[in-house]
Amino acid sequence: MILDPLYIVLILPAILLSLYAQFKVKSAYRHYSKIAVSRGITGSQVAYQMLTYSGINDVDIEMHQGFLSDHYDPSKKVLRLSPGVFKGNSIASAGIAAHEAGHAIQHKEGYFPLKLRTIIVPAASLGSKLSWFLLMGGFLFGSLGLIKIGILFFATVVFFQIVTLPVEFNASSRAISALRSQGMLNENELQGTARVLNAAALTYIAAATMALLQLLYFLLRAGLLGSRD
Repeated sequence: MILDPLYIVLILPAILLSLYAQFKVKSAYRHYSKIAVSRGITGSQVAYQMLTYSGINDVDIEMHQGFLSDHYDPSKKVLRLSPGVFKGNSIASAGIAAHEAGHAIQHKEGYFPLKLRTIIVPAASLGSKLSWFLLMGGFLFGSLGLIKIGILFFATVVFFQIVTLPVEFNASSRAISALRSQGMLNENELQGTARVLNAAALTYIAAATMALLQLLYFLLRAGLLGSRD
């Protein structure tokens, strides 16, 4: 399947976009993690102020090991920040912490795309594990039934990636708005924050593009779109 010329032609743009996105994220973070914000506040302080300002007092902020492993866990109401973000007082730290706090605010307000993404996580996780086995078995044994089931499972992964986009874009929008309205960063610092968050957003676009193109490939090879040949 991976050596199929059609697969390579379809997936190559997504691979290139993914590589570019990873480069942009690392480049932006490396640059703006060296520039301290004028107020000297750390990522954990940014997150705490955003949560407090929004009336959220039941979300814990913890330091989490790993490079750029920052995330919000809605099931446990825990905002986990990597050491560099938790303790750092850079433009990058402020932006990433504010973005994750934005997810906590989404949770509190019942932001529908976040609720939907949380609901489909189990199905998407199962789909990512089973779809490839079903698809490979279906193509290997010429079973259109297995292929269709595999495509159905893989479609849950694609749907998850698509739903993730508005969740992440909205969290970044909330982050920039809060950093500005609450006076945590000045306009020059906000420009740097926007570059960091925009670079991160590109990784989600790349992931969604990859998933969509893979789904297109499966549909084409199964003869469900055009011909199998």
